[in-house]
Amino acid sequence: MTQLAGKSILMVHPLGYKSEAAGRDISRMTNIMPPLGMASIAAYLELQGIQSAIIDCYAHPDSDRLIRDYLLENRPAFIGLGCTTSSFHDGVRIARLAKETLPGIKAVFGGVHVSALKTKVLADYPVVDFVVVGEGEQTLTELIAEGGHAPDSVEGLIYRDQAGNLLFSGFRKQALVLDDLPFPAYEKLAGYPEAYKLPIFNYPKAPNTSCISSRGCPYACSYCDRSVFRRSFRYNSAEYLYNHLAYLQDRFKIRHINFYDDQFTFNRERVEKFCRAMIDRPLHMTFNCAVRAEHIDFDLLRLMKEAGCWMISLGIETGDEDLLARHRQNADLTMLADKIRLIKKAGIRTKGLLMMGLPGESEKSIQKSRDYVFSLPIDDFNLAKFTPFPGSPIYEKIHELGTFEEDWEKMDCMQFIFVPNGMNRERLEELFIDFYRSHFTRPSVLLGYAAMLWRSPDSWLRFVADLGSFVKFARTNQRLGKSE
Repeated sequence: MTQLAGKSILMVHPLGYKSEAAGRDISRMTNIMPPLGMASIAAYLELQGIQSAIIDCYAHPDSDRLIRDYLLENRPAFIGLGCTTSSFHDGVRIARLAKETLPGIKAVFGGVHVSALKTKVLADYPVVDFVVVGEGEQTLTELIAEGGHAPDSVEGLIYRDQAGNLLFSGFRKQALVLDDLPFPAYEKLAGYPEAYKLPIFNYPKAPNTSCISSRGCPYACSYCDRSVFRRSFRYNSAEYLYNHLAYLQDRFKIRHINFYDDQFTFNRERVEKFCRAMIDRPLHMTFNCAVRAEHIDFDLLRLMKEAGCWMISLGIETGDEDLLARHRQNADLTMLADKIRLIKKAGIRTKGLLMMGLPGESEKSIQKSRDYVFSLPIDDFNLAKFTPFPGSPIYEKIHELGTFEEDWEKMDCMQFIFVPNGMNRERLEELFIDFYRSHFTRPSVLLGYAAMLWRSPDSWLRFVADLGSFVKFARTNQRLGKSE
């Protein structure tokens, strides 16, 4: 038997469900984001002389045969799975497939889910050999360099010792300097950039892509996981960021970027320098970002608009200020409304991000959210179904706050697996559907989408191409609302 290639790894991004369901997944049809964490790790590994490849099952469902063929042809010593909570079991399935195909291969798991659960992952899933806790670049490099034989010397690792004991080597003592990292290995993503799509009506031009320019968040909301970066917050410099965009434009002809940072404008000086670079040395690209209202003002917004900012997303979460105060700092909805109006005044599209079903939610608080959102000049919004994830502060006491069906495969923010005390799942579904229906039938919203004919023609082409699926999805949810 041919020996395994020691310094090599196949990294796989699981789909999270059966591949035949991918064509019916409305969220996947409208938004396929590249696995940027894996692409970053792959670029870092290559610099250390470690061969790597990526198979993205989310962008390319039904990839089992591709995985088998790669394993048999290249015989890597490791397979790496980067999983969310909802895709973890699919990752376990792929790890079993890999070991059946290539006995002796070691399975390494990373991501927020396993970083939160730590030793429980190895205790409950024998197919998992290692868990990387936190950032993966250095830990994975050191593990592969050691051939998996000396894990006690590798920081940030969960492993089994020779006696079968489960051990955690501790968090890495030194965080990475982000400007020292190479750009992600986008070229390892099959079909990039065409295989990846931002949400429709969330961009003006194609091709487009996502980019991450920071890691972590300085805030501590009840519903956010902090297992990977904990309370740290680091970011790329303005010059690195500008060069990153220039590279994407030159190499892949990218015309629009979505910054997938938790908090893009936290460091004002960085954003100002980046915007001035985009103005002084035009790349003729546009961008979206997410912000907190505390960290924007009209002068900054005007500068961002001139630099190409097309849309800004803000976490509203709920229009009930008392409920909001239970889950995040600085719950000032009046201030938030004022900042949303400033964004519109600056000529930038606005997207509100909300959740339904937070602990403490009631029909009254949902009505407050509707009234609040409908009073604001919001162009687009996303209403997620609250999901208590391992690693979030609220997860530890969630069973006291309502009924929680902890089925990991359903934990995708698309299902009410948690129902707050005083509510029931059927009524939540009914209110959720009615919230969306009411928003998308408002005249101002309809006019805004009509304007996308010339502001984002590619979005309309995608919408028309998938119209049958959208109509089927809408009718299915309408029937659900009536039956419940």
